[in-house]
Amino acid sequence: MASRSEIIVRFAGEGGQGVVTAAEMLARAATGVGYHALTFATFPSQILGGPTWTQARVSRTPVESPGDAIDILVAFNDEAYHEHRTEVHDGGIILLDPSVTPLSDEHLRCVTVPFDELAKQTGESRAANMVVMGGLSRLINMPVNYFKEFVSQRFAGRDKVVEANHMALDLGLAHLAEEDPISDLGEPEKPDYEQVFIKGNDALSVGALHAGIDFYFGYPISPATPVLVYMERNLVGEGKFAYQASSEIEAITGIVGAGFAGKKSMTATSGPGFTLMGEGIGLAWMAEIPCVIVDVQRGGPATGLPTKTEQSDLNAALSPAHGDSSIPVIAAGSVEECFFATVHAFNWAERYQGPVILLSEHSLAERAQNIPKPDLAATPVESRNVYKGENGYLRYESQEISAFPVPGGAGAYVANGSEHDIYGDTTHLAKYHIHMTERRFSKLKLLEGTYESDNASASVAVIPWGGSKGPALEAFQQLRSAGVDVAWYYTMFLNPLPTALLDELRSKDLVIVPELNYQGQFASVLRSQGVRAEAITQYTGLPFRPTELGERIKARLAGAGQPQAVNA
Repeated sequence: MASRSEIIVRFAGEGGQGVVTAAEMLARAATGVGYHALTFATFPSQILGGPTWTQARVSRTPVESPGDAIDILVAFNDEAYHEHRTEVHDGGIILLDPSVTPLSDEHLRCVTVPFDELAKQTGESRAANMVVMGGLSRLINMPVNYFKEFVSQRFAGRDKVVEANHMALDLGLAHLAEEDPISDLGEPEKPDYEQVFIKGNDALSVGALHAGIDFYFGYPISPATPVLVYMERNLVGEGKFAYQASSEIEAITGIVGAGFAGKKSMTATSGPGFTLMGEGIGLAWMAEIPCVIVDVQRGGPATGLPTKTEQSDLNAALSPAHGDSSIPVIAAGSVEECFFATVHAFNWAERYQGPVILLSEHSLAERAQNIPKPDLAATPVESRNVYKGENGYLRYESQEISAFPVPGGAGAYVANGSEHDIYGDTTHLAKYHIHMTERRFSKLKLLEGTYESDNASASVAVIPWGGSKGPALEAFQQLRSAGVDVAWYYTMFLNPLPTALLDELRSKDLVIVPELNYQGQFASVLRSQGVRAEAITQYTGLPFRPTELGERIKARLAGAGQPQAVNA
């Protein structure tokens, strides 16, 4: 039995078989006793059915990505077995439903487990996942009591349910009692800080609540719908409002109206809905009204891949409106950053008085992970400078920012989507268009983000963005451990980029950008700003694998060819 610090388990089957629940259950039970865990889910866009798989990566140390090859495959049907068997590494094991017949030349260890039949023995037919957990406790040498404690806490007060699930755990353990474990995670070490187990969309929503959101208006669209659901349940109380719009156009105009009224407002959508919001975002830029627009990216264009991950909306986010505009963009790179990026987005919107785009993506939205509980006291929240002087105030006179007049208070003005003069009145005069254009762009100087770096003296650097941060960081760490001289840079703040970061990147011989799109969008942005950047792209609907990404970076460092996209 190998002693390893982590294990990766994949559950694959048909939508509705509890595949998603199984991965989260394993992760929650593991994090409850002190391990670190991260889940990844991918499923078809229909409500029920279709090939679905999830996986959980459990480790004694923090993890940054879903990982590489899998240790254990739980295949609930024949299609799942044939689709995923090649991704199990040598020495791994496959647990099969009785309906699955393994290949005659299968070199991996396959064990048939009658999940449903054993579950029925407990009197609770839905306990099949607990049968799986019982078997896993044997294979990864994790005490079954860890799972029993999780069940007892989750179903506290429902004694019959607890009893049935405990029995299911024991039956699964007994069925695999003669199988040799494939790994030994060892005893967990609970972190000395408080943690929360949370999904990316929920962390984003909590960040909005901390930032002081007053108004949420959204239309349901995958994978952003959970944000709407969270807000409808939790954005309550005096002065708070959450509502489902009838369209994305209504949603964007609604939050612009709320921002005009002095409220902190937000909507969340995905690619198709974001496109429909373009004109409304332009209105917020032109009239200088704070609001936050979340784009949880998915595969595209058009309907595309609604339940797969991609990073292909960056170009649209940088300039969603027609005409001269440059919308601030912040991109979260982890579940933890989903919280902090949202707070920053609200702070930026309030500070420069305009719309801010917050980019997330499917792989983060649906990922569940244990993260340090955010220190709210150490996470500052900003609010706009409200005008409190006398009437006669000229809203758009200054070259940069000015106090914000809230309707009903002092400083009456016209929040105009047409080009306007210093009062806000419509004008076609060139002198005012010049003044206002320069004013709107000059306000971006008020926004300065932070960045991180490692081994910065190297002449070649890697800089991912968004959800590619985790796989790229693990790839970088593998390369450094192998003695490869490469630098690491990362920032959530994509527009405007931190000034000092740009200066450092411009000094590099080569900057490698791993990103999940065909065009190499962020690499192109960097090149437009004087950086010698090249992309490593992937557009499979799935995240990078750290080891494969590391090999592609190493090949680039060796001067091997031009970027090649991965299609499988």
